[in-house]
Amino acid sequence: MSAHPDPLVLAVNSGSSSLKAKLYAGARLAAGARIERIGEADGRLSLADAAGRMETHAVSHPHHGAALRDLLDNWQHSGVLRAGALAAVGHRVVHGGARFTSPAPIDGEVIAELRALFPLAPLHNPLALEGIEAVAQSYPALPQVAVFDTAFHHTLPPAAYRYGLPLDLVQNHGVRRYGFHGISIQHVASQLAQQLARPLTSLNLIVLHLGNGASASALQNGASIDTSMGMTPLEGLLMGSRCGDLDPAVPLFLQRAAGLDVHQVEDLLERKSGLRGLTGHTDLRDVHALAAQGDAEASLALDIYCRRIRKYVGAYIALLGRVDALVFTGGVGEHDAVVRERSVGNLEALGLELDPAANTAAGGGARPIHADKSRIDIWVIPTDEELEIARQTRACLKL
Repeated sequence: MSAHPDPLVLAVNSGSSSLKAKLYAGARLAAGARIERIGEADGRLSLADAAGRMETHAVSHPHHGAALRDLLDNWQHSGVLRAGALAAVGHRVVHGGARFTSPAPIDGEVIAELRALFPLAPLHNPLALEGIEAVAQSYPALPQVAVFDTAFHHTLPPAAYRYGLPLDLVQNHGVRRYGFHGISIQHVASQLAQQLARPLTSLNLIVLHLGNGASASALQNGASIDTSMGMTPLEGLLMGSRCGDLDPAVPLFLQRAAGLDVHQVEDLLERKSGLRGLTGHTDLRDVHALAAQGDAEASLALDIYCRRIRKYVGAYIALLGRVDALVFTGGVGEHDAVVRERSVGNLEALGLELDPAANTAAGGGARPIHADKSRIDIWVIPTDEELEIARQTRACLKL
């Protein structure tokens, strides 16, 4: 590999059954990888070089730590990672609680606090810690940084983060709204500010991160003042397998009437609800295909999905007063023109009007999709959580 003017930073993004890792020299991608179906026999490793050339291998890893160690070994043996070339590793950590409001260099104290946060994110934080420990085994002296999805939302005012519950539940158990997708939101908001040639601190934005997980956030002068996800990523919009907003009495009713225990209820709401509960599928492309074939439940699922987005958009326009732009990002937000159209349909009175041709035109990169007469800009901004993780890692360590 040719010499890089900037030290290499590795960004690690652990999902529930997958792991994305990208090597950056400054803001330039040097190499990337995605490992899928971790914990299953039919896993897959996809490797990309700086030119975007891809190669895919069949793999099998019992857990995320083993997957990351195997990837690091692969890069070392292939020459992608030369001895001493790696300067730091940044890890996406979903939940930072109230303690972590910015990226943190990882040491024993931070690891202990991450473990203490496991109850708030049992599906996510343990996986991040597996990756941290895997890197420490391969590179014991290498600096590592935790970059938190919740940190961007530390500006939420008490009126936004407090629930209608006694104060002692906040103080003793951390029961409050934290918000998520902050790494993605920070990245796309900064990208839009560059596109508009305006300081982020001058912009009021609504950001819709739509993927298997989905959230809406309101940014006033560039800072988060409200967001749809709550104490956990379960609240808010309808998602791939999560129910989103729900009458809080429903879980209690299910325990009494259906005989479910707390773990079964949690599994139902986290993994068997949302689009999966309504249609049997978590991928919106499958839902669209069923709806096109006349499947009534799939059509209803799309109605529910987009209706809930419209409700949040309307509420956030009311909350912000002045809105400079609505931003779509995430896998669905970036690629699903039908969802974008149906999510802002009938909101012309609130200042949102799509340009149908711009909305349906194929293309990548940041692009406006609003009509000339729309009072609020509408943009599609591709997210890049790994690039943002690398950027925050460099800033934290002053590389």
